[in-house]
Amino acid sequence: MNKIINNLYKNNATIYRVFLFIITAFFIVYLLPKGGQFRYDYSPGKPWYYNNLYAPFDFSIQKTKDEISSEIAQIESSTKQFFSYDLEVPKTIKEEFLGTIDFLKESENITTKDLNDLKRKGLEIINNIYKFGFVDEVSEKKINDNSTVVLRKENAISDVPFSKLIQSRQVLSMIVTELSELNEGFGRDLVIKKLSEILEPNVEFDEEFTQREIDEALKEISYTKGKINKDELIIQKGDIVEGKSLNVLNSLKEASKSQIWTKSNYNWLVFGYTILVSLALLMLLLFLHRNRKDIFDNNSKVTFIFSNILLMIFIQTLVLKYNPDFLYVVPLTILPIILKSFFDARLGLFTHILTVLLLGFIVPNSFEFIYLHIIAGIVAVLSTTELYKRASLFMSIAQITLTYMLTYFAFSIIKEGNASSIKGIYFGLFAMNGLLSFLAVFFIYFYEKVFGLVSDVTLLELSNTNSKLLRELNEKAPGTFQHSIQVANLAEAAANEIGANSMLVRTGALYHDVGKMVNPKYFTENQITGVNPHNDLSPKDSAQIILNHVIKGIEIAKKNNIPDRIIDFIRTHHGTSLVYYFYKKEQEENPDIEIEEKKFRYQGPIPFSKETAILMICDAAEAASKSLQKPTAQSISDLIDKVVDGQKNKNQFINSDITFREIEKIKKVVKSKLMNIYHLRVEYPE
Repeated sequence: MNKIINNLYKNNATIYRVFLFIITAFFIVYLLPKGGQFRYDYSPGKPWYYNNLYAPFDFSIQKTKDEISSEIAQIESSTKQFFSYDLEVPKTIKEEFLGTIDFLKESENITTKDLNDLKRKGLEIINNIYKFGFVDEVSEKKINDNSTVVLRKENAISDVPFSKLIQSRQVLSMIVTELSELNEGFGRDLVIKKLSEILEPNVEFDEEFTQREIDEALKEISYTKGKINKDELIIQKGDIVEGKSLNVLNSLKEASKSQIWTKSNYNWLVFGYTILVSLALLMLLLFLHRNRKDIFDNNSKVTFIFSNILLMIFIQTLVLKYNPDFLYVVPLTILPIILKSFFDARLGLFTHILTVLLLGFIVPNSFEFIYLHIIAGIVAVLSTTELYKRASLFMSIAQITLTYMLTYFAFSIIKEGNASSIKGIYFGLFAMNGLLSFLAVFFIYFYEKVFGLVSDVTLLELSNTNSKLLRELNEKAPGTFQHSIQVANLAEAAANEIGANSMLVRTGALYHDVGKMVNPKYFTENQITGVNPHNDLSPKDSAQIILNHVIKGIEIAKKNNIPDRIIDFIRTHHGTSLVYYFYKKEQEENPDIEIEEKKFRYQGPIPFSKETAILMICDAAEAASKSLQKPTAQSISDLIDKVVDGQKNKNQFINSDITFREIEKIKKVVKSKLMNIYHLRVEYPE
């Protein structure tokens, strides 16, 4: 039992990676829509490249979206419109009108005959207006005058020509015309005015009944138009995929998905997806193992990469599920931008391509989708540099958006042979994609806090010499601070020369000697009084103080929340080199005793990146140059050659992935910079 527990403990990192691999693969497979893939790939207007295709089974020919839309529009326009007739309105109008007549009876200027004529004519006008109904102008917009509508009076319905309904604009002219045969006078004018005021619509459009009628008619729509029998020829090799053949192929594609689903092959589909997803994730792990061993061995970083892949797939499948029209709004290029910011361009592009390939199984027009996003990903990796500069990210995203638009434009032309099929909405979607890509800044900040990673923005903040820790270094060990600045300048120039991360190596150089704050006077650059405290110590104790500045530096950096990526420079800037001066002094004082080198040697590790190797070279070169009494171009050159050759001979660079050619370039830059520092000035006269 203890043996099993020990093995689990020893291999806990590997077990975690296996667990992470399984969990990620499970969730990706779970997110992917489950459906069979059509075995043929074809495009409208292009030749059929496969052999003659015969129907594998009986299936119905589906109507196109345009045909179905046309039928729906036809039904909506031809379905009779329902109007409701309010029986109470005419009764109320008549009562109000008769009240007006009673008022006129008391007038001395009107005869009984005229009064009866007004009463009779007014009721006649009301009856005529409400015979079929009085409809408002608003309802008129829903139908034209030549149509027949269904008029509903309580539970009774009848078909009525819409032109029979009296409309608002007709009312006044009807009143005036009908009353024109009567004698002019106060009574007639009052009736015209009163009828104009009290008459109101009693017929309105019945949207509920009309929609119910339309819905019933829509249920009768047939979505198919014919049938293809098994073994019937669908298309011949070389034929152009268009018209009926395109419609039949689309119908076969949909029917094939249904056939796969109805055959209960769900488990096989899941099994197939599992293999494909696992292969993609396995390729990523193999890439990390072979080319990015430091990342592969860091479970936090592997988790970070896998979680970002899962996040991109989750967002894309979510959009695909709820609204496929917004497929290209998802800013997948955020993934390579983020990974490049924290790691490198090659890893960012490799991960982006694998993610896009996984999504290619489930999106429509998969080849177009994959091509668009891979090209955009390449542009993102090539153009995204120096994210700490605001204009840099803006220009990068502008290039990515333009790439999307140009690629879509080219695809549209290829498909149709002209530009008529280009949909302007896609350019808007790509523009929205570009705007959402600015979220990369937020994600970078968030991931720095959660995973402890370092981006260029953070490096810029850390390299500010007015930061708390660097100010403390300047106050407690001013000589060391000046040495660190000189080394940072040398390292930055060397990094630019060989294409390394100059911002990273500069920041690492500024912090590499913070451990000297603990005992600053024991380091020559801080001994301004000329008193050397090592004179009162044994060589072994002196060596221990010198060696401890690395360990103390790591402790101070962690206490001040300096990222591990910067702490790596503190760990490696001396590698496993020997504190040679005190080692030789110990030998001289104890010639008969074999001196243990381990007590005079730094614990390491040796540099494991180009940036840490650059710092080791520049730190040793700058420190050694201070020992020159009369620095000349030749003496500086010889000194640098001796220092770097000594580091190479002691195998300090074997893990840093740096070439001899790059080391020579670094030496050349360091020599040039040191010569500029120690150049002779013209002697001023006294």
